[in-house]
Amino acid sequence: MLGTRRTVASPYLTLPFLVGTSQRRSLPCSWTGRLTFNGMARAVKGLLSTTGQWNSLQSREVHLAWMLISPTALIVFGLVLFPAIFSIWISFHDVTLRNLNDVFHAPFVGWDNYRHVINDFAFKYQNLRVWGAAVTSIVYSFVSTAVTVFLGLIAALLLNRPFRGRGMTRAIFLFPYIAPIVSVAFVWRWILDPRPSGVLNDLLMRLGMIDAPRAYLATRGLALLLVIIFTAWRYFPFAMLMILARLQGIDKTMYEAASVDGANAWDKFRNITMPELRYVLGAVFLLRLIWTFNKFDDIFLLTGGGFGTNVLPVLTYQFSFRAFNFGKGAANAMILLVILGTFMLVYARTVMRERG
Repeated sequence: MLGTRRTVASPYLTLPFLVGTSQRRSLPCSWTGRLTFNGMARAVKGLLSTTGQWNSLQSREVHLAWMLISPTALIVFGLVLFPAIFSIWISFHDVTLRNLNDVFHAPFVGWDNYRHVINDFAFKYQNLRVWGAAVTSIVYSFVSTAVTVFLGLIAALLLNRPFRGRGMTRAIFLFPYIAPIVSVAFVWRWILDPRPSGVLNDLLMRLGMIDAPRAYLATRGLALLLVIIFTAWRYFPFAMLMILARLQGIDKTMYEAASVDGANAWDKFRNITMPELRYVLGAVFLLRLIWTFNKFDDIFLLTGGGFGTNVLPVLTYQFSFRAFNFGKGAANAMILLVILGTFMLVYARTVMRERG
C-alpha cells in the first residue's frame, strides 16, 4: 500500500525507493527492501526524471518573465538609455545641420564643444548684473526649491489641524500643481502683461501706486524673482502632500508627554516635529531641486530665457534648435548633468546621512 513504510531484513543494500513520482511532485513515502541493480537503476532514473521536470518548469518561468518585461525594457532602452548614451556621443562630435542626415559620420572634436560652451557669453558669469546661465540656474534652483519646501511645510502644518472646510482648502491648495503648465503660465503672463490692460498694471494704476504700466517680466532682476515666485507657487502642493503624510504619522503621545512637561508650541515644533520631518524634508528638497534644475517649460513660457532668466535647460534648447549646433547643446546638457550629480553626492553624504 502506498504511503506506508515496510521494513524487510536484507543482507544487501537498503535504499529509499520513490513510488508514484509521475503522479505527484512532492516526495512520496519510501519503503525499504531488497534491491537488485535493476531496481537501483529505476530509482535513479525516477529521480533524474523528477529533476528534469522541475528544471523544465523553472526554464518556462524564466522565459515567461523575460517575455513580460521585454516590452518595458525596450521602451526604457529606446526612450531613456539610448538617448542618454547618444547625447554623450554627440557632445564629442561636430553635429550641425550640415551633417544631420549622416550624424554617425560626424567628425570627432574631443572636448572642443565643452570649451565653447564654457567660454560662451550666455553661459559664464560676467558681473553682478549679468550672471550667465550657470550661476542663474544654481540661484534659481536653490532659492525656488527652498521657498517651495517652506511653503509646503506651512501649508502642511495648517492642514494637519482639524478645522471646518479642511477638505476644500486642501483641494484649493492642490490646484496649482494639477493645472496644466501652459494654462497657468499664460494666466501669469496675462496678470503681468506690460500693457495697461494687464491685471497688475491696471490694478496698481487704479490705486495710484504707479503712473505708467511696467514690464515686470522684462526687467532684469525682477523677472528672475517673479519666475522664482511662480515656481514656488506651482510646486509647493507636492511638498505639502509629502510633509502632511509624515505629520499624520507622528505619534501623538509624544506631544502629550511634552505638554505634561510644560513645553509650549514652539518647543514641540522644534524638538518633536522637525526631527520627525528631517528625512522627509531632505528627500523632498532633493527631488524638487533635481526637477527644478532640469525645468525648461516654466521659464521658457514666462520669459523665453530673456532678461536675466536664462538657465541651462533653456540654453541647451537655444544651442540645439536656434543655433542648430547639436554638439554644443549636448555638451551643455552634460555639464548640467555633472553639476547636478556633484550636488546630489554632496547632499546625500551630508544632509541625508543616517544619524549617529
